[in-house]
Amino acid sequence: MTAVTILTFRPALATLAVLAALGAASTDALAATMQVTASHTLKQARPAETIAVPWADVNRLLPGALLQRIAVRDARGNLLPYQVTNVAPEAKDPDNKGIAYGELLFQHDFAEGEASAVFTVETTDTVSPPFPPKVSARYVPERLDDFAWENDKVAHRTYGPALAAPAPAGSGKEVLVTSGLDIWFKKVAYPIVDRWYNKGHDHYHHDEGEGMDMYNVGKTRGAGGTGVWDGKALHTGRNYASWKVIANGPLRAIFELRYDAWDAGGVAVSEVKRFTVDAGRYFDQVDSTFTFAGPKQLNVAVGLNKNPTDKGQEPHVAAIADASNHWIGQWVTQKSNGAFGTAVIVPTSAGFADDALNQLIVAPVTSGQPLRYYTGAAWDRASPYQTQDDWRRLVVAEAARLRAPVAIKVSALAP
Repeated sequence: MTAVTILTFRPALATLAVLAALGAASTDALAATMQVTASHTLKQARPAETIAVPWADVNRLLPGALLQRIAVRDARGNLLPYQVTNVAPEAKDPDNKGIAYGELLFQHDFAEGEASAVFTVETTDTVSPPFPPKVSARYVPERLDDFAWENDKVAHRTYGPALAAPAPAGSGKEVLVTSGLDIWFKKVAYPIVDRWYNKGHDHYHHDEGEGMDMYNVGKTRGAGGTGVWDGKALHTGRNYASWKVIANGPLRAIFELRYDAWDAGGVAVSEVKRFTVDAGRYFDQVDSTFTFAGPKQLNVAVGLNKNPTDKGQEPHVAAIADASNHWIGQWVTQKSNGAFGTAVIVPTSAGFADDALNQLIVAPVTSGQPLRYYTGAAWDRASPYQTQDDWRRLVVAEAARLRAPVAIKVSALAP
């Protein structure tokens, strides 16, 4: 719709110069409200779909808009939580230096058969208070350099340099060298990471009403760790060496973990993982960039621990490999801790493998070019997914979502 704006001036102020300037101005530039149409081609439901609008479009249609002075509404006029990041997808600089605003994010639950949805973004005279966070990511120095992240569905952590360091004589310090990824299963939507660390290591291995850490990583890939696969053996790095938080809620957290170079069968390989964690989702997006010299390509494997439960659980692990949808998964039934599903989706995968510790999905990588994959989990005591078939349907639906991204169209509305 073309915006029409009517202005009234005192005759003394309506000079020819002012009128000429207004006549030359774009009507888009005068809009106080913009419309966002999000559409997709799937018939299935898409709960918690994140709508990402480049801030360049917001700035073009709502000049001078500020992140704390806007309102986002759905077609019924309901106010929606939103987030503005400093991450611009078109930026050439991966660190986005100098970018104040990058993307406007909000979410919508597409119902089955709902092909499109319309939203408005408007400037406001009053300040919009922050929305309650549904995601978070943080460095945990109080627990040997862990790094932990969560949304309202599931939590995760991985391990830093202090855990890998040798234990001083008589200290009793835990030592573990691994770049695997851990899962903390939640029963509640509110954040639990800080609370569980404050409770202490022994407490969060028992369900005290909010969920528990019952996933075993050890020296495996855990749930979504990576390594270089040479066709016979998996070459893995050590604990992450450094971290950086890029965005931290309320709807999306983005952070990076950097891994020092390791020997991958005679090739020195380093890695940077960028995680994107969205509210309402059981899967996180991971962009892993491997840097190496020599070979044109290497094969990278993303893995799942073959024996992922605590001792005494006598688990039955049903392994799944779906070539047509590019994923591997497990449905793990335990003696007393319920059942859970894990999965890794690698859209560019070229096959499957395994070693003594891990179930693997393999994809080729080029130095400096990110490998995008998705890792997720759900517990039958904290989700709708009660059986292996339930879990399989969710992962297949998630893979379909990745193949059919939501398209965004923006336009100006008359104020």
